[in-house]
Amino acid sequence: MNESTTTTLPLTSSKHEEVVVSLYASQAKIYPRSVSGVFSRWRWIMIFLTQLFFYGMPWIEWGQRQALLFDLESKRFYIYGLVLYPQDLIYLTGLLIISALSLFLFTAVAGRLWCGYTCPQSVYTEMFLWIESKIEGDRAARIKLDSKGLTAEKAMKKGLKHLTWVVLSLWTGFTFVGYFTPIRELAHEFIALNVGPWETFWVCFYGFATYGNAGFMREQVCKYMCPYARFQSAMFDEDTLIVTYDEGRGEPRGKRSRKLEDIPVGLGSCVDCSLCVQVCPTGIDIRKGLQYECIGCGACADVCDQVMDKLGYPRGLVKYSTQNGITNNWTHKQILKRVFRPRVLVYSAILLSVTIGLLVSLSLRDSFRVDVVRDRGVMARLVEGGLLENVYRLQIMNATETTQHYDISAEGLPGLKIDYDNEAGKGPLVIDPTESLWVTVRLDIADGSVDYGSHPVWFKIHSIDNGETVKEKSVFLVPR
Repeated sequence: MNESTTTTLPLTSSKHEEVVVSLYASQAKIYPRSVSGVFSRWRWIMIFLTQLFFYGMPWIEWGQRQALLFDLESKRFYIYGLVLYPQDLIYLTGLLIISALSLFLFTAVAGRLWCGYTCPQSVYTEMFLWIESKIEGDRAARIKLDSKGLTAEKAMKKGLKHLTWVVLSLWTGFTFVGYFTPIRELAHEFIALNVGPWETFWVCFYGFATYGNAGFMREQVCKYMCPYARFQSAMFDEDTLIVTYDEGRGEPRGKRSRKLEDIPVGLGSCVDCSLCVQVCPTGIDIRKGLQYECIGCGACADVCDQVMDKLGYPRGLVKYSTQNGITNNWTHKQILKRVFRPRVLVYSAILLSVTIGLLVSLSLRDSFRVDVVRDRGVMARLVEGGLLENVYRLQIMNATETTQHYDISAEGLPGLKIDYDNEAGKGPLVIDPTESLWVTVRLDIADGSVDYGSHPVWFKIHSIDNGETVKEKSVFLVPR
């Protein structure tokens, strides 16, 4: 973005004229050139894998339900065989922490791998550019088409391109909503034109965001909107693998005949073809050094290797390396030795600890959860038989995918009696798979058997089917 200010310029006369300059100057559109090579292939492999997961996962079933579903309406999070409730937010927090630490670790080791290969903005921009190139042609054809006035050919190509973009964007929005609403039910609702307003809104909103970000804003999101580009420098050091230009080998740059096998005297290996700029999705010149706009996709390294091959020069003028590696002319082996440095070891240790802690916690997690809530409408009261009664409400949440049977007991005070409402009649409570049940529980003691005040009591909820028992603490109030 080009910035300027409003200034007052003195003239030869006694008067002054104010020259107003816009604070924002629009940037020329970037037309990335297609490129093939090692890093380009890896990029498309990652695009294929991430989109296969994103578009395919909602359609996979686990038992009789969707394998991965964040059902906000029923307040259930299904992750394969794991069923989480809002009370299990700590596990989702742990997953987010692991994701963040993984990003920090990968960035410290190999720069912006996430941005270049798996970030949704980069992935969908690449997909949209592929569609654009198939319909409008290569870089030169697209530039030529945009420079023309409105013709039938241009209208047809632009219309087909945008129609394809819109269809892909809406399908992306539909898939996104399918992670929060069962996607098969959502599909039937769309076919029957009976979809709810919230589902419609989010499909359109996410689809519009995909269409706008990947079709129009593209590199502007990476350069001006993404916060990661701003704080990445805090995770970089001189041993971080980044896309680098070997200035010592490439300078001074200059054009030369392709017939020359040897580098002319006084020139470096760089032939100043500017192809590295043309293939860059953010439009930067990697020869100017490390820049925050670089997403580390390696497209410039691929195209530079092709140029070196044509000229008979060694590859690697632009490559993945480290600042120390370039400065000291290190070999790949010497560069890799610096991977396990203190920063990386600290990130790895924290990541490993959090991951192990989360897995252990999940393995020790009870098959059901219990919340105890005192009935605020009935704190303590005298009932028939000279008994003092406290009333509670227990929520029992079955986190398994089979019907479970539960018994409730209580302890903590002498002569404590328990009674609770059972919709199923006599016998244990019955709770369906992944469902929850609110139970009104009454605790009674003989009036005057204990002093006034607050006395601790424990509810014991026992699963008859798997033998697990959960104890939850509460208090029994005795008024004066």
